[in-house]
Amino acid sequence: MLPALLIAAKRDRRELSDNEIAFFIQGFAAGSIPDYQMSAMAMAIYLNGMTPREVATLTSEMLQSGTQLTWPRDGIARVDKHSTGGIGDKTSLILAPLLAECGVQVPMLSGRGLGATGGTLDKLEAIPGFRTDLSLDEITRLTLSVGCVITGASSELAPADRKLYALRDVTATVPSIPLITGSIMSKKLAESLDALVLDVKFGSGAFMKTREQATELAHSLVDTGYRMGVRTTALLTDMNQPLGRMCGNAVEVIESIDVLKGGGPDDVRLLTIELCAVLLVSVGIDQDMNAARQRCVNLLDNGAAYERWCRMVQGQGGNPDATLPVAPWSGITADRAGVVSAIDTEALGLAIISLGGGRRKMGDPIDHSVGLEMLVRLGDVVSVGTPLVRIFSKRPDAVTTTIRQAITIGDHGHAPPLIVERI
Repeated sequence: MLPALLIAAKRDRRELSDNEIAFFIQGFAAGSIPDYQMSAMAMAIYLNGMTPREVATLTSEMLQSGTQLTWPRDGIARVDKHSTGGIGDKTSLILAPLLAECGVQVPMLSGRGLGATGGTLDKLEAIPGFRTDLSLDEITRLTLSVGCVITGASSELAPADRKLYALRDVTATVPSIPLITGSIMSKKLAESLDALVLDVKFGSGAFMKTREQATELAHSLVDTGYRMGVRTTALLTDMNQPLGRMCGNAVEVIESIDVLKGGGPDDVRLLTIELCAVLLVSVGIDQDMNAARQRCVNLLDNGAAYERWCRMVQGQGGNPDATLPVAPWSGITADRAGVVSAIDTEALGLAIISLGGGRRKMGDPIDHSVGLEMLVRLGDVVSVGTPLVRIFSKRPDAVTTTIRQAITIGDHGHAPPLIVERI
């Protein structure tokens, strides 16, 4: 009877106490509260929201449902980054070794792609032999010895979130900001971090379509991080066009390596450096953002970050010198003159899925060789015949029309700022 009373209390907008939230989450994790009652609670939260205190308590209880990583008291800061996801978003691959080269350690737990946005683990598995299923002991050992790992989350970390997410997926409560916050933060805080930076994206290729939605989520994430004792910062970033030129799996790894060697697209380099600098200032490695940015620039340009990348890849069983699989390409060109005024970025991500580069459901196989290369950006002036996109696939005709329709060429357009706010 008590679970039903708590569900009713939340439906009536009464604020739940810490003990009531703990009772519900602990009972759900243990199996004494059945799925149908948790589904009802998730819907009540989705409809009525939660206060910042309730969100922090929900996150804490989800965190406490499992184990947490532990670190020696050696004065080394442990940090991480989370992105809400977007097309071409490859900064994690660059950021982890770059941060490690700056003197902090990065136990980065990442996920797979589902829906339009790609997954960091899927990209890394384009590297022959690269393991993304490290045990907790391996995560700890490699973080301490190499300085960084990028791997999947162990089932021992925040198991309540794993169960709750499965229910949210089938009850249409995934968009709930309190539940999103609890899911993201319980997994990240299980890493026992000193600081966390969040890349909260908005736009046509993001989960949050508007800046207002992204701002609300960013404030919820940052507030929860601080309430739980972790220095937390969020950047609001634009995802109305892909990040960088490459979108896919192997092609994004190749572009990430270009950045690690001092090259790569300006926007990928800019965002990675900014995310890194935020963390370096948060843990006191640098006193101000300009000094932190310059440190990052130096480590990218002198090859030190790339050398750390190679150590990470080798530590996780991969071959950093392997030739990555890339399918043959064909091009799409502009059929009218004008300005690139809009890009349906989500449609591009769905096109990659159609080619086999992503999943429609968990367990679908991935073709790491397919992808897209964006040859234009918002605000670019084009003529008839200007190359717009390269399609890496043996069957490009399957998506040619979709991709052409995703790029609007009009009479006016502008390049939006990439980083629009820091919270």
